[in-house]
Amino acid sequence: MASMLLNSMRSCSVSHSWAMRFGKMSSSSVSKKTLARPGVKNIVLVEGVRTPFLLSGTTGLLNRTGVPKDAVDYIIYGTVIQEVKTSNVAREAAMGAGFSDKIPAHTVTMACISSNQAMTSAVGLIAAGQCDAVVAGGVEFMSDVPIRHSRKMRKTMLSLNKAKTLGQKLSLIGSIRMAHLSPELPAVAEFSTAETMGHSADRLAAAFGVSRVEQDEFAVRSHSLAKKAQESGLLEDVISFKVPGRDIVSKDNGIRPSSMEQMAKLKPAFIKPHGTVTAANSSFLTDGASAVLIMSEEKALAMGYKPKAYLRDFVYVSQDPKDQLLLGPTYSTPKVLERAGLSMSDIDVFEFHEAFAGQIMANLKAMDSDWFAQTYMGRKSKVGTPSMDKFNLWGGSLSLGHPFGATGCRLVTTVAHRLKKEGGQYGLVAACAAGGQGHAMVIEAYPQ
Repeated sequence: MASMLLNSMRSCSVSHSWAMRFGKMSSSSVSKKTLARPGVKNIVLVEGVRTPFLLSGTTGLLNRTGVPKDAVDYIIYGTVIQEVKTSNVAREAAMGAGFSDKIPAHTVTMACISSNQAMTSAVGLIAAGQCDAVVAGGVEFMSDVPIRHSRKMRKTMLSLNKAKTLGQKLSLIGSIRMAHLSPELPAVAEFSTAETMGHSADRLAAAFGVSRVEQDEFAVRSHSLAKKAQESGLLEDVISFKVPGRDIVSKDNGIRPSSMEQMAKLKPAFIKPHGTVTAANSSFLTDGASAVLIMSEEKALAMGYKPKAYLRDFVYVSQDPKDQLLLGPTYSTPKVLERAGLSMSDIDVFEFHEAFAGQIMANLKAMDSDWFAQTYMGRKSKVGTPSMDKFNLWGGSLSLGHPFGATGCRLVTTVAHRLKKEGGQYGLVAACAAGGQGHAMVIEAYPQ
């Protein structure tokens, strides 16, 4: 999956004439002030691609992306539900894609912001002068997640492996009961609270007075915008691939516009019978992989690449995983804006991760609340809300899908593409994650 995506990254287009024309161009040629700082390396997004995001259980994944083998200094990938056989999936994917075995690679995990962490780790390596070019990405394959034997069965099997005599082995085999055979299925639940994320989203929506209608309306909006973007050819980061024994897969298959009447027919999925979170206003289990090529601006131009955007300031936040599990965007947005010296009105493009419609609406209400800002955030006044005319205009995780480890790269690449398409200068990515964590990043358009 990830190896094919990395392999296609190596075929990124290079335009030496572009580099010659723009290599000495000042980034101040855009209309607003630039966020470039004296003595600080400019780090750029050169390319971003992803496989189509697919409903879990419908079609498997392979990959495609590309640069010369010896041009990449390091590879970092994010994933959440790890396969024991490929615990360092970044290394295995790099080897499978034909990259040199001399290129180090490591895997990170930070729930839904795992590929965000991969990207910012890449930024750190470049800023520190350790690397000039890093491939970062993420992968999740929910159609074939590891399923464990029960603890009792695992204990018996380990003891059986250590047994020395036939009598000891027969005794252990004879101790196996039907209860031993019950498998342990992975669950999207908090270890610290034992609460599923959907249940938490339902409670969060109720706490902020988010109605079922508001959630359904937002979900309909997400699917409708995603469908429009897909049909208009705006999702240019999606690459086709051939699934062995099947047809070529070339587009996301979870985009399904619906009516409010159809949405209203669904029953609550987590808190029954009075909850407001349903399967239709939640993101779905998804297979997918993503990859981005991140370089120092100097290196990118020297190699003849045409950068898509500057990766600027970023922050990570954490809060109470019980009652504020999904409020990462509310806490991270003002912090990253302050680091960048920007305000909400300066941002031209917003891309927030849509775990649940209720989560998005709760965050927007929290960001618009002076009381919440003063009581929980230690701020004098509210953060303020993004203009919906700038918010997730090409759909989001609710409609495009959410492979846990891969979504971050999709968000950043989408911001870069939207800034170019819409003529904006600054974009902001924000996301929540399990554990009560969150992330935000400011992205600046590259001068065209």
